[in-house]
Amino acid sequence: MVARKEFLDVLESWKHEKVIKVVTGIRRCGKSTLLKQYQDKLKSEGVSDEQIISLNLEELENEELNNYKSLYEYITQRLCNDKYTYVFLDEIQTVENFQKAIDSLYVKDNVDIYITGSNAYLLSGELATLLSGRYVEISMLPLSFNEYCQCVSGDNDEEKFHDYLLNGGFPLIANMDNRDSNKINTYLEGLYNTVVVKDVEERDKRRNSDKNKRKVSDVTLLRTLSKYLASVIGSPVSAKSIADYLSSNGRKISSNTVEDYIEALTESYIFYPVERYDISGKALLKRNLKYYIVDLGLKRHLAPKQGYDVGYAIENIVYFELLRRGYKVNVGKVGNAEVDFVAQKNGAVEYYQVSASMLERSVFEREIAPLKNIKDMRAKKILTLDKFGLGDYDGIVVENIIDWLKLK
Repeated sequence: MVARKEFLDVLESWKHEKVIKVVTGIRRCGKSTLLKQYQDKLKSEGVSDEQIISLNLEELENEELNNYKSLYEYITQRLCNDKYTYVFLDEIQTVENFQKAIDSLYVKDNVDIYITGSNAYLLSGELATLLSGRYVEISMLPLSFNEYCQCVSGDNDEEKFHDYLLNGGFPLIANMDNRDSNKINTYLEGLYNTVVVKDVEERDKRRNSDKNKRKVSDVTLLRTLSKYLASVIGSPVSAKSIADYLSSNGRKISSNTVEDYIEALTESYIFYPVERYDISGKALLKRNLKYYIVDLGLKRHLAPKQGYDVGYAIENIVYFELLRRGYKVNVGKVGNAEVDFVAQKNGAVEYYQVSASMLERSVFEREIAPLKNIKDMRAKKILTLDKFGLGDYDGIVVENIIDWLKLK
């Protein structure tokens, strides 16, 4: 089992701070394992078993705690009086009105709270209002390529990268002794069904009190939309263009309905929307977002051999790697051309192009031209699968993507 060191370090940095640590991310990306690894770390540092309260609220034996009053009573009866108690609550969204219990625990002394959730809706609405300024979100993702390489045997990074492109980075898949395609597909289907049915159903249950929020009850439509988005990752789309596409295929649907269903998919952390950014005008452009899928194994499962393009696949990998490295990421627009990513962190800005190959001169000129048109002196980089032609071209660095991914 690979240690999720980056996320463990983040948890450690917030230890004993008066904030609720909220770990979010798609199901089975490793949130529960992260909490267990962190508990082991605490114990290795001298924290006793009685100081740790750990509950997975989806487990049947904890069903009676799926009431915020019962949960609160259970925890308060086990708090240590003279030293820190570390409270770990996994899949907190199963507890109705859980925010009331969390808020009451928050105001107590020497209580360090860690919760996980598989739907972004838990950080919106009433919770965001009640706990405003009292929590920090730690967004978790499936394994990075670097972490994937630690799980699988062998020394050939290119073979590992090929497997990573096909199978993605869910921890259980990476740790399979035999990554048989049928086993992987069965696992991904179960994961997908859980997210689409269970998490969306949970989301709708929470929306019951808000009459302005429409339910997402058509699972067939949700599946259709998820397959469509998986087939167009990295391409700009709008709710209207998707509605028009579905209507042309016999499914009459409004743009507003499309927006509701896409919101459900993004709140379940399957797809991540990326806004476009006008580099010259320094302004966000709200139309025609791009969507990237959280894991390429899911992409292959949802849209097998539909418009497959390795360029979009590695673009997808680069987007999530930038997120892992702490960047805020947009798609860049410079004139009529596009820069794949504008990455910002701590006031610094970097520009990225991603191309499967730069060996043909016409491709090289096409990919480098938008970066040349950016007149500032910020870092500019092109990532490619090529091993030849790498280097610095008047301040624009061409780098092998595998080397870049392993540079940690």
